Amino acid sequence: MKRNYKETLEWMYQQLPMYQRQGTSAFKKDLTNILALCQGLGNPQDKLKFIHIAGTNGKGSVSHIIAGILQSQGYNVGMYTSPHYKDFRERIKINGKFISKRKVTSFITKHQELIEQIQPSFFEITVAMSLDYFSQEHPDFVVLEVGLGGRLDSTNIVTPILSVITNISFDHQSMLGNTLEEIAFEKGGIIKPNVPILIGQHQKETDKLFAKLAKERISPLTFAEEDIEVSIKSESPIYRSLSLTSEDWNIELQTDLTGDYQIKNITTAFAAIKQLVDKGTIFLDIGKVKANFPTLKSDTYFIGRWQILNNTPLTIADSAHNEDGIKHLTDQLKEIEHNQLHIVMGTVNDKDVDKMLSLFPNSAKYYFCKANIPRGLDAKELLSRAMNNHKFGKAYRSVKQAYAAARMSADDKDLIIIAGSIFVVAEAI
Repeated sequence: MKRNYKETLEWMYQQLPMYQRQGTSAFKKDLTNILALCQGLGNPQDKLKFIHIAGTNGKGSVSHIIAGILQSQGYNVGMYTSPHYKDFRERIKINGKFISKRKVTSFITKHQELIEQIQPSFFEITVAMSLDYFSQEHPDFVVLEVGLGGRLDSTNIVTPILSVITNISFDHQSMLGNTLEEIAFEKGGIIKPNVPILIGQHQKETDKLFAKLAKERISPLTFAEEDIEVSIKSESPIYRSLSLTSEDWNIELQTDLTGDYQIKNITTAFAAIKQLVDKGTIFLDIGKVKANFPTLKSDTYFIGRWQILNNTPLTIADSAHNEDGIKHLTDQLKEIEHNQLHIVMGTVNDKDVDKMLSLFPNSAKYYFCKANIPRGLDAKELLSRAMNNHKFGKAYRSVKQAYAAARMSADDKDLIIIAGSIFVVAEAI
């Protein structure tokens, strides 16, 4: 059956279980489907050079930073990330440009029989689509972001030239484990025999486990913090100047990657690039890096993380949605001068909501909402839980209504933050 792009997406949403919308019922802890799909496609993953990136937080940022640096050198860079914010095609890009609508529809039309035979999840089919697309377009490198976990994630059928794990924090415990060590074991599943593994940061709970896994798989292990040091020279809420040093580099960079957590992500990304340089995989012209780093966000289509929506009042959307992410967000808020803080907040129903709420300041004025997905937590339920945590505000029928109420209430010197869920941010930006 021939469909246009809109009809194709509707078919995919209706036919394929989607974790982002439904939660754990759509999550398949198994590689059988993705292996069968890719076999039916001629195993496109075998024709590409991958940089594979896992982690609880920061993997999307690290993916975009690595891709942007490689693009600055003239390489063609494919990138697969998830979930999407505004357009499904954000997931599959080459040099920041989305896969075409025609490519999406033709893939589903051509392979519908295979899809119906295997009955994959939405995530499995998008991974397969991306691998098929990249194998046709022949980018020099593909930056491949893990969806959830690592060991049994659909992206884990590739053999990369470099594996990266950004950090480990509590998230998706029902699927990944209840301790940092258990979660790290799942993330560490991307460590492949004889493939270098880069860990974004030292953590006493997980360092030994990663060292053990790397030793077992004869994988050279590096910690980013030991290779690269990044410091802030000057900054504002919307821009900053950085100094980056290593054994070989002493670089000053300008960037609009301004969330505090981005310092760790920039460190990790440059440590990954350094490994590629040291192995002779790429040649790096630092002048081109410096010239292009200020436009990295637009060059790679990087949205949703510490995204400035308005300057008066300062309005920031950030997709912090778990314990570690919210800690970084609230720490950053203390550094921004403002009068009243307004927080537009929504979350999904499988998070530790009380823990999340406990990390937000009591002094803020809250606007609770639910993103338009089945998995979203009802705004009135969120309000009730918030009041038990001494957070006060009102519940709204939609993200747009909550955001509009915050804008109406805020004065020019106030600060508006939109956070708690990627899906809330997606409806606000």
